Amino acid sequence: MVSPRRALIRGSSESLPIKFDPKRFRLNGRALDFTIEEAKRIRDWPALEKAVEQKIEEEYKFVAWWTANVRGKGQPKKNGNSSVTILSEPEVKELTGVGKMQKLRMSHRLKDPEKYRRDLIHVGNIAAQLADPDNFRSEGTGNNEWYTPAQYIKAARAVLGKIDLDPASSEKAQKVVKAGIFYSRADDGLKQKWSGRVWLNPPYSPKEIAAFVDTLCIEFSERRVSAAIMLTHNYTDSGWFQKAAAQASNICFPSSRIRFLDPDGVPCSPTQGQAFFYFGKNTAKFKKHFSTFGLVVTT
Repeated sequence: MVSPRRALIRGSSESLPIKFDPKRFRLNGRALDFTIEEAKRIRDWPALEKAVEQKIEEEYKFVAWWTANVRGKGQPKKNGNSSVTILSEPEVKELTGVGKMQKLRMSHRLKDPEKYRRDLIHVGNIAAQLADPDNFRSEGTGNNEWYTPAQYIKAARAVLGKIDLDPASSEKAQKVVKAGIFYSRADDGLKQKWSGRVWLNPPYSPKEIAAFVDTLCIEFSERRVSAAIMLTHNYTDSGWFQKAAAQASNICFPSSRIRFLDPDGVPCSPTQGQAFFYFGKNTAKFKKHFSTFGLVVTT
């Protein structure tokens, strides 16, 4: 028997003896998507991995079935001398709910199944970790470590002129941030001196983010910090958000969620939106560089 995965790779057009019911493909797909999202929500990683494997296998079977049983425009209705009727694309869409473009996108994803699998599983892990109250964003190894994409750091540097201090960072993050001074989790930036122009992407646990916001507001009001840009989740109803908004000159609300990077450079999206706070006098420059990312408001 030719496996659906091998058939897809080879582009075989032969009828495959696979157990696949096209009428149930859409229903099965919805059920698996629900299982995947639920596993992410409750952080049941074994269940997530199993559902992802099932989803990928279902899509392999579907693409293999399509290759063997669907005819394009102008193609015959019979498969050679076989009595098997070859369905048209409109007939397949009515039967399965999947059209030609959806099938092509599916085939493209399945060309690199390991990347597809990694993306489906990894995004769930990252989303959970970003929401984890005990997670420190910039420290540790593996999935506990993630970084702000370079374009946002570049915009911050364009506004500030230079980044003198990154008080919640790591050595690897500094390959992009390039601050004059940075503090890691081991250094405990809350106990160190703050001065100059600051880039801050604080740890997102409730206690730590509140402490970092308090420190930034104090250091800025005491003029030890001359200007700063801070990236956080857009938790507008939190006390620390309200405090930062009251002191910041501008806030940028990105039009899409920031695709943070893991140590391998794989982009992942958190389950929340973000906000950039600007503390300083050069509001026109902040608006110029950050309005490309989303709405900039004056506070």
